[in-house]
Amino acid sequence: MSADLEALRTRLRERRDEREAAAERREAEVVAREVVGAAAASGDAEALADAFLATADHPSVWAFWSERLRPLSREDRAHLVRILGERVESIDDADVAGLVTRFVLHTAKDMAPTLNTARAALGQIARQWKGYPFQQLPELAALLTAAGEITGPMIAGLRRSALWYGTSMLRELPAAFDEMPLNPGEAWSDEVLGALPSLGTEWRGFLLHMNTAHSAKPSAKWAKRTREFLATLGEGVVVASLVEWLALLGRPRTLPLDDGSWGDDINGALDPFNATAVRGMLWTLGMVEPTAESARCAARVVEYALKKVPGIGPHTPKVANAGVHALSAMDSADALGQLARLATRVTYKGTLKLLEATLDAKAVALGLSREEIEEMAVPAYGLGEVGRHTELLGDVTVELIADDGVRLQWTNAAGRTVKSVPASVKRDHAERLAELKAAVKDVAKMLTAQVERVDKLFLARREWRYDQWRERYLDHPLVGVVARRLLWTVGETAVGYADGELRAHDDAPVAVADDAVVRLWHPLGHEVAEVLAWREWLERHGITQPFKQAHREVYPLTAAEENTRVYSNRFAAHVIRQHQFSALAAIRGWDNRLRLMVDDSYPPATRRLPQWNLRAEFWVEGIGDDYGADTTDAGTYLRLATDQVRFYPLDAPTHFAHAGGGPYEQWLHGEEPVEPLPLSEIPPLVLSEVLRDVDLFVGVSSVGNDPTWQDGGPEGRFRDYWQSYSFGELSGTANTRREILARLVPRLAIADVATVEDRFLVVRGKGKWTYKIHLGSGNILMSPGDRYLCIVPGQSAGRGPEKLYLPFEGDRTLAIILSKAMLLAKDDEITDPTITRQLR
Repeated sequence: MSADLEALRTRLRERRDEREAAAERREAEVVAREVVGAAAASGDAEALADAFLATADHPSVWAFWSERLRPLSREDRAHLVRILGERVESIDDADVAGLVTRFVLHTAKDMAPTLNTARAALGQIARQWKGYPFQQLPELAALLTAAGEITGPMIAGLRRSALWYGTSMLRELPAAFDEMPLNPGEAWSDEVLGALPSLGTEWRGFLLHMNTAHSAKPSAKWAKRTREFLATLGEGVVVASLVEWLALLGRPRTLPLDDGSWGDDINGALDPFNATAVRGMLWTLGMVEPTAESARCAARVVEYALKKVPGIGPHTPKVANAGVHALSAMDSADALGQLARLATRVTYKGTLKLLEATLDAKAVALGLSREEIEEMAVPAYGLGEVGRHTELLGDVTVELIADDGVRLQWTNAAGRTVKSVPASVKRDHAERLAELKAAVKDVAKMLTAQVERVDKLFLARREWRYDQWRERYLDHPLVGVVARRLLWTVGETAVGYADGELRAHDDAPVAVADDAVVRLWHPLGHEVAEVLAWREWLERHGITQPFKQAHREVYPLTAAEENTRVYSNRFAAHVIRQHQFSALAAIRGWDNRLRLMVDDSYPPATRRLPQWNLRAEFWVEGIGDDYGADTTDAGTYLRLATDQVRFYPLDAPTHFAHAGGGPYEQWLHGEEPVEPLPLSEIPPLVLSEVLRDVDLFVGVSSVGNDPTWQDGGPEGRFRDYWQSYSFGELSGTANTRREILARLVPRLAIADVATVEDRFLVVRGKGKWTYKIHLGSGNILMSPGDRYLCIVPGQSAGRGPEKLYLPFEGDRTLAIILSKAMLLAKDDEITDPTITRQLR
């Protein structure tokens, strides 16, 4: 009750503060009107300017201003504009300065602009992502250019404004602007512009040519002109320069922009004028002899260009697509590997579709299946053996090691392992050191991509000949890092890899013929004793699997689902965070559209299963009708309600439902609706894996996981749900955690104060409290009294306690539970005031 009372008091205080703030705004507007009225009545231009500057941050009185200025003569308005134009440059507040500039330009729209007005207006535009679409902008630009006062940032702002409001304005800007081939303000473009004077006029022409890459693909004419530049400048020199410059993309802007309509995150986006040049540069990389470095560069730009900016989404898809085009044009294993890696990481549908088509075309050209292309495209990155590369740099040995992470390990001349890079390497082998550090990043990215690819093989029905499998998986220098930590079925025998051999769970070596068939092992359909034996085998050998396999949750058909027959309600009636769910769904291979609070219809989240001729659907709908509280500023629902899981034939008509709820229906044109398939007819492996995905979506994105939602979120609407999820029955994933903790806790330092009981990990503190950590949500109750304890985990909490063996990677909640348990076992040592206040 005390917590509910405190939450109520907090809401009352917030509402009182909102009422007081609204009252203050109304009072300020009344005063502003009085000031404006008095100044207008005086007819004194100086007094009018003073009044406007005093009230400029109250746009609600602008209509009143217009009314007061209407009777003024043209001469009086011109006098007022001149005074404001002189004063605007001294205004410290950028927002107020921008408002004053807007007013000046609007008031002076039928007058010849002055130098002061031009300077003030373009000074504002130079600091903004886009300026205002006033017709005077080209005229103002010409005025400042003639006076020799135009600056690079002003030109950049004008160009961005022209691109935003219509490229025709670009043609109206002074021709002198063409001498600056890129907009300044970005680390990479500043580097290019700084080097340009020493590079010569031919390089300026090349960069201007890059800025003509306006089509989706390079035309024959564009490619011909590019080859002419490459012949003149030198192909190797151009490639080295492009790779060096493009490596700077993504660094903080050197001239940060202020645009309240976008927010600060817009500074992470690529300048839209420069984006055209970047596209041309990527096309150029695709036209020359490919290298590992150029392929890596193009792939990195693809990922950067698809980085999401709030309110925009992926900020430059056209550049990402140009990067894919460049990689597809490179005839090299490195480029193919990058394409395959991107196909597992990219979620933006337009670019993903292009990647899929590119890989399919490569497969056809090579006479291989798409799956074979993805397997054969994985580079070895110079690893001499599985997960390891060793070389000498002077008298220092460096090892690039890939296992459950990727790192460099240094051994000095005395044979001692050291943590930091030896000084001699920094001094004498700086270039090789940079290459090794880049390789670590590349290997880590590819390793993550391979984990995700292999995790999806359960539903791919993929099989290999044993000799082929050893080459592409077990003995592959990089994929072997993943494959050797997994279990496989060879013929009819389950095997794992340990001590250099394939072994059964009793550690007996297994001999295999080259033509034996290999499949990825799945626990479904195996006896419990066999599954437990494999779990013990992993622990015995200290193997941490890259994802859950031996501990993988299985979801057989339940009695309730036999009753509902064609749909599962197992994960219905949950409240999930839409953006988190959508990102996770994309990673797991589901198609999903973000739902907006609009009068529109959306299909369900869908996973296509072509190998089984099936389509799985997860029905969801937006929650709430309070724009701003239940949505982002762009109108996207923050939360969704979950409903049924169904299966249909792969080519069945798509379902649609209103964004805010209502029945799903097939939109048909005279055809008969296609009925859902009975769950009893769905292959058990497909049913299990699809329901596991949905359990994952709910388990990760449910608002019940958020320890700050004890009050139930907006207006307390979700308090009952939060309470029931936070401390209720365990899901399949949570039950797996329970099994692991039951085996793990007795081996930990907290074994004498911690036990697994029902749905909780119970930890006895040093004082009066005993803590119950829920195994599903990670939320905590304190006994006696079952008081709620709020501990918000930090960004690094999901890594888990140091040197603690876990049998698989990827369960952040398990690591958080263990971290909380370690903390609370020593609650007398806690110093964080946000926690100690709750322990009194």
